[in-house]
Order: sequence, then C-alpha cells, then structure tokens
Amino acid sequence: METNKNKDLKETFNEKGELVSPVLPEGIKNYLIDIDGTVCDDVPNEQPERMGTVDPYPDALEILNKWYDEGHQICFFTSRTEAHRDVTEEWLKKHGFKYHSLLMGKPRGGNYHWIDNHMVRATRFKGKFTDLVVKQKSIEVFKQ
Repeated sequence: METNKNKDLKETFNEKGELVSPVLPEGIKNYLIDIDGTVCDDVPNEQPERMGTVDPYPDALEILNKWYDEGHQICFFTSRTEAHRDVTEEWLKKHGFKYHSLLMGKPRGGNYHWIDNHMVRATRFKGKFTDLVVKQKSIEVFKQ
C-alpha cells in the first residue's frame, strides 16, 4: 500500500512558542504493529521461503482493517530486512491488509524499551486481536 503523509497532523508548539513535531488529531492513534508472530505465524528471516506461504491470523486482519477504516494510522514494523521488503509487501497486499507504511529492520531479540518524547503505549500480543480495553499496570519511568 502507498506511504501516506497524514494531512491531518496538527501543528504543535512548546511552552516557548517554538514549533515542535506535529501530532495526530484527538482520538486518532498511530499503531505500530509487528508482523511475524503477531499478525501471522512467526517466520524467521533465515527462512524467507516460508514468508510467501504463511496465512494471516483472521482476527488480526479484521481488527487492523477496522482500525484503518476508522482513520487510525497503521504502520507495520518488522525485523525482516530490506531484502525481504518485496515479499513482505506482496504478502500484505495478497491478504488484503490496509496500512499506511512499512518499516523494516526492527531490532531482533525482544525485551524492547521504547524511549520517545511522545507518549508511547505498548500492548503485548498474546494470541488474539480484539478491540483494546483500558487496564491499570505498573510501568518503568525515568526517575524525576
């Protein structure tokens, strides 16, 4: 699918009145979604021949396309390398995934800690895509 520059980004200013990175409109989320083991069976980069044959998880396809249709940004993020971009894009298209962008080369090995100047929410995939619910959990934060 084509890369989409979101025209709805809102200009944002810091406390000094300086322009900073824009933000999405209220209620719109930027979903960053892994592919292998999350929307389909886990296929390691070392076995690229399997990438074209694995089926998507039906609940993942349904929920992600619903979120796309609701106006949310869908970006697939994968540890697959740039050498696997074509087969990955073909796979997403073949199975009807709607998305805005695809980032290759996610670090391998798990235990991810995302540090950003924007709010980040992480949801660990545990086998089934559904609508998201709010729960209270403990998190690690920088000491003040």
